[in-house]
Amino acid sequence: MRSLAWTLLVAFAFAVPWEYSLDLGPPFGNVARIVGLVLLLAAVPAVLQAGRLRSPGPLQWLVLVFYLWFCCTGFWTIDPAETFYRIRAYFQEMMVVWLVWEFAETPRDLRTLLRAYIAGSWVLAALTVANFSSPEAVAAGQVRFAAYGQDPNDVARFLDLGFPLAALLLDSGSGWLQRLLAVGYLPLGLVAVLLTASRGGFVAAVVALAGCAAVLVRGHAKAVLAVLFASPAIAAGLWFAIPSATFARLATIPEQLRGGGLNQRLNIWSAGWRAFLHAPFIGSGAGTFVRAAGTAPIDTAHNTGLSILVGGGLCALFLAAAIVTLAAYLACKMISALRLALVVSLLVWLVTSLVATVEESRTTWLLMALVALAARLNEDQPIELAACFDAPYAGPALAPAPQAAD
Repeated sequence: MRSLAWTLLVAFAFAVPWEYSLDLGPPFGNVARIVGLVLLLAAVPAVLQAGRLRSPGPLQWLVLVFYLWFCCTGFWTIDPAETFYRIRAYFQEMMVVWLVWEFAETPRDLRTLLRAYIAGSWVLAALTVANFSSPEAVAAGQVRFAAYGQDPNDVARFLDLGFPLAALLLDSGSGWLQRLLAVGYLPLGLVAVLLTASRGGFVAAVVALAGCAAVLVRGHAKAVLAVLFASPAIAAGLWFAIPSATFARLATIPEQLRGGGLNQRLNIWSAGWRAFLHAPFIGSGAGTFVRAAGTAPIDTAHNTGLSILVGGGLCALFLAAAIVTLAAYLACKMISALRLALVVSLLVWLVTSLVATVEESRTTWLLMALVALAARLNEDQPIELAACFDAPYAGPALAPAPQAAD
């Protein structure tokens, strides 16, 4: 049963980036939800069969308390139906923090999960490019492109998280297929991010690609310099390939930062702040931002911290901040290449969280799960972890094995 649960966990990591592109509708939902529920059904008997449960780490305990606090908001929520719906959704999203901790055993398992996420990001990027080249998009004069069923801002965010992980995997595979998976994603993902015309996604992509360069310069300094020298030609190619209206939207980033309304986000944030002041400590109930703030039904908070504040109050924000801080601390304790890749991924996540509501995203909790797993492996199997990601072991010297007496 554990092998089945592990296989389903890998399939889940693969499905997360493009989950909304395959949605079977109620009662089934999208592909990641389906795989996640089947995974849970396999995980419970696997744990019972083994007769043991891996002791949770500090990140798992914090996530559990965070979830339980949102459950408690059901007692005072202003919208019971929405809160109980969100409690169920949060469980389906946060459970991956425990599942990865329980069923991933070795550094090779960590590498497999990273590859699965990058492979899923390949699918998302390819579907976005396919939308760009579709006759319907051409006929409509479309400016923003995204995979079917996906929001352009979400697409850009999911793709951005893959950049530093792909750079990390470039040196951690011996076969040409594994290297192609990593190196091929960088240009394909960049093109797809540009096609979304997501301004927040573009800013996060700049951060992510700078982090990629820092990861790759260790073993591929000449290649990084070659890309830098070729960047004018690359930029020219993108200029002719991507619609000018798409670039025109991205060019409004400085204007929006100087005094624009950030596409109505400032108005939404003002309404959210007023809603927070009505229940500053315990919140209005999980998932109640729209009702508490009085915004349009299709709106979200467009800011993770504000969404948590309105839903769960200062108590929830404190727990969320503790989770992110602990994840950053754990990431900083890794070996050099893995440390840099995970820190950049967390930084990209932080940038996107400023203009998006990402506590409801499976990618958020998958990232936290991978950081916690990497930290455990860094303590339990440091030499194997370093070898798996092609990095020299820099930990304390190991004591020599005792010699048998003659």
